[in-house]
Amino acid sequence: MPTVELKEGLSAAEFRAEAGAAKDPNQARRLLAFAAIRDGMKRGEAARIGGMDRQTLRDWVHAFNERGIEGLVNRKAPGRVPKLSDVHRAEIKKLVEQGPDPEEDGIVRWRRVDLVRIVNKRFGVTVDEDTMGRVLRKLGFSHVSARPKYPGQPDDAVASFQKRSRRN
Repeated sequence: MPTVELKEGLSAAEFRAEAGAAKDPNQARRLLAFAAIRDGMKRGEAARIGGMDRQTLRDWVHAFNERGIEGLVNRKAPGRVPKLSDVHRAEIKKLVEQGPDPEEDGIVRWRRVDLVRIVNKRFGVTVDEDTMGRVLRKLGFSHVSARPKYPGQPDDAVASFQKRSRRN
């Protein structure tokens, strides 16, 4: 396998200076291995200095040639794609803010299990209750819920049943 040439531009001393200034220790190791290459060391020995094998060093040389010094930092893995899109979350937020319709939904307040069922029915997405709790927290809702209110209750009913303290 032919040796991949290291892009021109930095000397061994400059690679060492960049390694000294690097915040990422892995980037610093790779820069020191490149300094060893610039000094004329064999690739296998330079790879050992950087704590890697020859193939890994070759891969990092490609990364450096394409993206420069910043290409020597491990990129963060993108992670798993969320099951609920931004559109889904916006609809869940609107649904929670409006509250359930007692006649259509058969309940007077939303619970996570109810929202899981609705999301599965409307969007065809299966999530568990813990995931729904995290989604609700990110949307700004807390786990504390208000006591349910009977839909036909008059507005002044609560005030008329409150105890009034006597004034002396």
